[in-house]
Amino acid sequence: MNDIIFPEKIGFRAAQKDEYWLQDQIWENPSILTLGDLQPINKEKKQSSGGKLDILLKDPRDNSMYEVEVMLGETDPSHIIRTIEYWDIERRRWPSRQHYAVLVAESISRRFFNVVQLLSLSIPLKALQVELLKIGNQLALNFVKVLDSYEEPDEQETVDEVDESYWVKHSFWTLDLARYFLEKLQIAFPNLELNCVKSYVAIWDGKRNLFGLHKRSNPRSLMIFNEKDVSTVEMIKGRFDQANIPYDYNKYSDFVVYLDKMIVSNNIELFIEIMKTRRGIASESEVS
Repeated sequence: MNDIIFPEKIGFRAAQKDEYWLQDQIWENPSILTLGDLQPINKEKKQSSGGKLDILLKDPRDNSMYEVEVMLGETDPSHIIRTIEYWDIERRRWPSRQHYAVLVAESISRRFFNVVQLLSLSIPLKALQVELLKIGNQLALNFVKVLDSYEEPDEQETVDEVDESYWVKHSFWTLDLARYFLEKLQIAFPNLELNCVKSYVAIWDGKRNLFGLHKRSNPRSLMIFNEKDVSTVEMIKGRFDQANIPYDYNKYSDFVVYLDKMIVSNNIELFIEIMKTRRGIASESEVS
């Protein structure tokens, strides 16, 4: 027990640290929020309402945006209103993206927690309580997620079908990669085809979309496919790990993988194996 060091919780003011210091720590390392591998986009961003959004972050996997408001001390009504107001402004500016309002406070009282919890039923609102710890002579930040209960409505996806000329104009490299991927898969599955919609180029078997390639910076695309079968999910994770292919498996049961021709060429047997396993089970999975 003598080897264990217990951290001492100290106040930000007592340590002579202010909100701007905390903002800088989040800006330099957004992962400390424990909301994923987010990228910093803007800090102290001027809003049309006259205020300033503390921090704007983005998830590069799906371009979702996080509007972060930071406050030391106890949460007050103006802090909550400001968080939602700035979230709404950015949501209107980028309507095609998912947006999350993030409230960061040193203390969230029971009274305001109830208010935030009620708001989260209709707004994608995340609340984090932050504390400053002293470990020996070092300072450490600890973020605790106290609220993250919002779930998007389960709506049927609207799919706008387009032809290949649409993708030639908007993202020719995504179409080219999809064609290349299809050609390789057709070695084992000759009946596969392309299915083009506005959101992605899909590889499908005549019944369902098996992989969807979404536009990203040339020459890469984001491949997304949905899989809910537990044993198949674990097999795919293991094979990706063995091949050192970075991936994410999110709460919607989607695998998310950055793809280019080299990854396809070097791992086509892996993708064929995944195809065989997925088609060998009864699944209604669709690409996202």
